[in-house]
Amino acid sequence: MSSKEIEKILVDSGAFLEGHFKLTSGKHSKYYIEKIKLIQRPEDVVKIGRAFARKCNHLDFDVVVSPALGAIVLGYEVAKQMGKRFVFTQRIENKMSIRSGFDLQPYEKVLIIEDVTTTGGSVFEVIDCVKEREADIVGVGLVVDRSGGAIDFRVPVFPLLTLKIEAYEPDECPLCKVNIPITKPGSSDKK
Repeated sequence: MSSKEIEKILVDSGAFLEGHFKLTSGKHSKYYIEKIKLIQRPEDVVKIGRAFARKCNHLDFDVVVSPALGAIVLGYEVAKQMGKRFVFTQRIENKMSIRSGFDLQPYEKVLIIEDVTTTGGSVFEVIDCVKEREADIVGVGLVVDRSGGAIDFRVPVFPLLTLKIEAYEPDECPLCKVNIPITKPGSSDKK
């Protein structure tokens, strides 16, 4: 699946929004990708899972790990299509943790699957969580990398779509300066 096809899925599902948005990172942007719109369409989730399966088929790993909430469905689909186990993380008392009931052993190899990243904050939290378990991270798959490829996760990265979308600190936001009302869509329970 090409990056144009991924972009079309985002547009067709209503996931690609334009306005003035406060991102999970706290930064502001003219564009927002409402990932929940993406996972409402199971046929698109299957297509994205298939795209990751093709892009990551050369990797040797045991388990897919995804952060709650939006990436759970995507990570599960990748694990299903690649015949791997699936684990998800969630924030407990502001710290990313493996969800109770899931196992992740020190010898296991992990592929992290995330939906959208701007600063990489959630992915870095998942990386730290996996490293605490002494598991080995073989790569990070991203549906959309909003940073234009600027984030260094120190492991191989496999984006399906790379965009360079400006994100501004609140005090430097040109949209705030012209008094465009801001919206804070979605929620990651990140404080």
